[in-house]
Amino acid sequence: MKPATLYSILLILALAFFLRVYQSGSHGLYLDEKYTMVISQGIVMEGANQKDVFFTPGKTYFTPAEFWKEKTFSDFIEANIRGDIGNSPVYYGFLWLWMKVFGLGDFAVRLLSVVFSTLGVGMLYLFVKRHLKSESLALLSAFIAAIEPFFVAYSHMARNYSLSFLLTLVATHVFLLIVEKLKTKSPARNLYILYGFLLILSLLSHYLTLTVFLAHGIYVLFYVRFRQWFPLLLTVLASVGVVSLWFIFGGGKYTFQTLAHQAQLYRGLAQTNPFDNPYAIILPATLQNVAVKSLPLWADLLIIFNGLGQIDTLGIRNMAIALTLGICAVFVLKKSLTQEKPSLLLVALFAFLLVAGLPFYTVARPQYIVLSTLPSFFYLLLRHLRKSTYQVPTSLLVFLFVLATIPTLFLIVMAFKNNHTYGLTQRYSGFSFPYSILFVAMILREVVSLPKAFQVVFGLVLAVQAYFVVDLLVRLYQDRAPKYTYFVNPRGPNPYALTAEKIMQKYAPGDTILYPSIKLNPMDEIEKTYYPYSIMDAQLTNLYLPKDAAYWQRMDTTQTDQVLLLKGDTGKKIVLFDFEGRKHRY
Repeated sequence: MKPATLYSILLILALAFFLRVYQSGSHGLYLDEKYTMVISQGIVMEGANQKDVFFTPGKTYFTPAEFWKEKTFSDFIEANIRGDIGNSPVYYGFLWLWMKVFGLGDFAVRLLSVVFSTLGVGMLYLFVKRHLKSESLALLSAFIAAIEPFFVAYSHMARNYSLSFLLTLVATHVFLLIVEKLKTKSPARNLYILYGFLLILSLLSHYLTLTVFLAHGIYVLFYVRFRQWFPLLLTVLASVGVVSLWFIFGGGKYTFQTLAHQAQLYRGLAQTNPFDNPYAIILPATLQNVAVKSLPLWADLLIIFNGLGQIDTLGIRNMAIALTLGICAVFVLKKSLTQEKPSLLLVALFAFLLVAGLPFYTVARPQYIVLSTLPSFFYLLLRHLRKSTYQVPTSLLVFLFVLATIPTLFLIVMAFKNNHTYGLTQRYSGFSFPYSILFVAMILREVVSLPKAFQVVFGLVLAVQAYFVVDLLVRLYQDRAPKYTYFVNPRGPNPYALTAEKIMQKYAPGDTILYPSIKLNPMDEIEKTYYPYSIMDAQLTNLYLPKDAAYWQRMDTTQTDQVLLLKGDTGKKIVLFDFEGRKHRY
């Protein structure tokens, strides 16, 4: 590797790490992360495997030492299958080891996602360099991945997503190495073993990684000779056999039951209460609803179109005007590029078409200029791909396209199957991003190859879009980017860690800590515990208390928000923390 290339990739990785680590511990845990915290310790949320701590008849008090008593391997399995339908045992295993070294603080547990996400940037560089044989394209792809808001957002979450994205990218890399070996009839036993191992890890990090391996299967079906299928098929069957053991003896106990229950629940809400429900806007899976809901997923896969799929914001009429003008601009661009030296008049006409709709839009948003450029960007991509066919096999380009689209198409199919739109969310199709980023890099490479006048026009458009990407990153850091962080109003610091800190400061022997407890309404056997009132606040606070402490604690079912300290000598109640407005929304 040349020194300049080495310095470039190191700078890109440093940028990626900085963008991910910055502010990663600033905001309190959201709901899924709360489950991450307890599951990683082998604890079931609401205490299904802590009956002796919270629910023993006649036992009204519990202590941190009782809460933190040694957990068995069975506890970890039960916590995972009840709290996350067995979806992420590999991630929780990594996180458990990580916590042994770095602790349970918000910054510490999210740092693991930061590391996985940064490694993903480096892996994308290696992937593009190895399989598309282009150092510059590899560096550009890595840079785009480094600044991609989606990757930054999910690196800020103590969840399995960053790990799953990394594992599937590595698995695709190994898959292509196997394909190369098949073409040259070279031995590849170690690669098959590695591929099978990655398949197991991926499926046990997130079940929807299946969509990536489905894309691998499509490639094999069309581009690998039938008589060469056997080793790959044997590897896949053996790996699926290992994963099936988890379903038989672990996660499968509740996975399919829960998925069926959720499908029925969301389908019912879509039909009866699509807007005012505790989950989200859930619509029936009509063609129009699915199209509107999935359009942002397609747009946000490409950073140069991020935010341009929001029909409710941009409006159908305005989008139609922008795209119509954009199609006209493509013909001008195509005509210009047939000339040895494009006419400045044609360049001016091209630029005019991009902005010509501004007087006709209901609101003159700069995004419409970017949207008008969309057809031209796709034309440049096709132009670049035609050039690339001389250097890159067409089969590989088709494969990359399949990888970039199959995860989202799978979600659309499932939406129609289940008749609701709840699952149409970016994180479930995030496995597509490495490959869609590669196509963006190709577009930008083609822009650079254009005549200078067109470079200026496209550069100005990209500068407009860069403003909105930077704005999205800023709002992400401020916890005001709901499409990725889920929040409009920023969260404060972790209230449970703050509560534990106050307990340690103010508790004296003879005192009792009282935790608020709301009435539970379990929807199925998975959510059913042994007590009709929630113990979540007590559990999450005890995560941050000393493991050998003997603080007396009990539940207070008369109120739902305050953690109280009952002084043993006077009986006076002191409010240690008030969760109102800080807890149930995240």
